[in-house]
Amino acid sequence: MRHVLMFTSLISIAACGNLEEVGRAPPLSPIESSDEFRAMTTAPLPAYAERSAPNSEASLWSGSRGSLLGDRRASVAGDIMTVVIEIDDKAEISNSTGRARTGAQTMGIPSLFGIPQRLNELLPTGAGLDTAVSTNSSTNFSGNGSVSRNEKLTLRVAVTVIERLPNGVLRIQGSQEVRVNFEVRELIVTGFVRPEDISRQNEITYDKIAGARISYGGRGQITDMQQPTYGQQITDIILPY
Repeated sequence: MRHVLMFTSLISIAACGNLEEVGRAPPLSPIESSDEFRAMTTAPLPAYAERSAPNSEASLWSGSRGSLLGDRRASVAGDIMTVVIEIDDKAEISNSTGRARTGAQTMGIPSLFGIPQRLNELLPTGAGLDTAVSTNSSTNFSGNGSVSRNEKLTLRVAVTVIERLPNGVLRIQGSQEVRVNFEVRELIVTGFVRPEDISRQNEITYDKIAGARISYGGRGQITDMQQPTYGQQITDIILPY
């Protein structure tokens, strides 16, 4: 009875949390609590001290990022760059498997010091030890499977360099939220990139991101209607059949 009461209480608490959002648009995630904000507001320590001439900042040929010919690509924590996502995948896989096996075995004891003959006299009419054991088996298996997938996604999102690893690789993370009426579309991109793969336009394609994690989804009234209710999800997990 105690477990039933606890289960009912948990369901009630979850339902109350959803009731608070009735008639309201789903809230956007606060940017101040994100890793991007912390990376941009925390000044990284320089790996080494650069020595420059007193008038080097005034030169047009300076290699600094603020000069005319300077490299403005993202390189340190807090820098912003653009990730270009153009996924157009298509896959078709078809497999067919077949297996068959038959077997038969017969074992008898026609003579063993005269014991089978004496036992045959005690057995019912027609029974004997000449064919004491006779077995046969037959198995058949047939399987077919097919996969057809067609995915296309074209997006551009600004990401922030979260950390520069000791080997020079940049760890990036970016998120984007767009709210239309009562539905929020979310895009999250994380991964690791090499500085030399970043183009002069300060862009990088998704296929050059190592350990890429790209999530595109949403939350709101439409997304809730596309999911089964909590009760159905719980019963699907608990019921064995």
